[in-house]
Amino acid sequence: MSFQGAIIGAMAFIIIGVFHPIVIKGEYYFGKRIWPLFLVAGIALIGASLFIANYMLSAIISVIGFSCLWSIHEIFEQEKRVKKGWFPGNPNRR
Repeated sequence: MSFQGAIIGAMAFIIIGVFHPIVIKGEYYFGKRIWPLFLVAGIALIGASLFIANYMLSAIISVIGFSCLWSIHEIFEQEKRVKKGWFPGNPNRR
C-alpha cells in the first residue's frame, strides 16, 4: 500500500486549516496591504517545489505555495466580512 496520497491529502487539510487564522489575523493587523507578502511567498514556494526531488515534500511545499496565493483572495474577502460585521475590525488601524 502507498500512503503518500493520504499523507499529502491530510497535509493539505492541515495547511488550509492553518491558513484560515493566518488570513484573519493578517487582515486584522495589516489590512489588505499584506497581500504582496502572500504573493511573493506563494511564487517562491511553488518555484522551490519544482526543484525538490522528493515527490511528497514537493507536493506539500506546492500546496503551501498555492494556499498562499489563495490567501490573497481571502484577504480581500476577509475585509468584506469585517465590513459586514462578521469579524471584528482593528480599531487601532486606519
